Amino acid sequence: MRKERRIIGVFGSGRQEHLERVIPLARWIAEAGFDLLTGAGSGVMRAAADAFVQVVGRRGISIGIVPGTVKDGEYVPRQGYPNPGVELAIYTHLPLSGEQGTDPLSRNHINVLTPHALVALPGGAGTAAEAVLCLRYGKPIILFGSPEEFRRFPSGLERTDSLERVAEFLRAAVLEPARPPAP
Repeated sequence: MRKERRIIGVFGSGRQEHLERVIPLARWIAEAGFDLLTGAGSGVMRAAADAFVQVVGRRGISIGIVPGTVKDGEYVPRQGYPNPGVELAIYTHLPLSGEQGTDPLSRNHINVLTPHALVALPGGAGTAAEAVLCLRYGKPIILFGSPEEFRRFPSGLERTDSLERVAEFLRAAVLEPARPPAP
């Protein structure tokens, strides 16, 4: 019997690490047996991948979606990508991010569509774009941080500063049996 892998996406600032939230979150994801998916860059992405891969005995892997371009027939990943905590890099030809995060040429679509559920930590325009895409694609998402850190994010998304609530949300979103499609 084949067992499906369960992937949790973590995204947030490409500059700030938010270590006080990211480290316990990434460890919880690893200890719970899930795979981790990030955008493979710096900040929250690197902190999450680094904390995840340091968990001894974990079953999951660290996946990173790498932005890139093709110039004169040669593939070029964005400088600094993937970070060292990424064990499985998925290289894309998709260069856009930040303010252009919902554009079809942004890797954010892959960041959102691949995981079973997502956690957003405080971040800028690219992180807000990923939250918008979660709503567009009907993906379960929870915002992890103080409510004031998510002022620019869509209303209606749950905001919490509690790792326990994030874990409860993820377990329900990922481990609940899939509902059969409506007739």
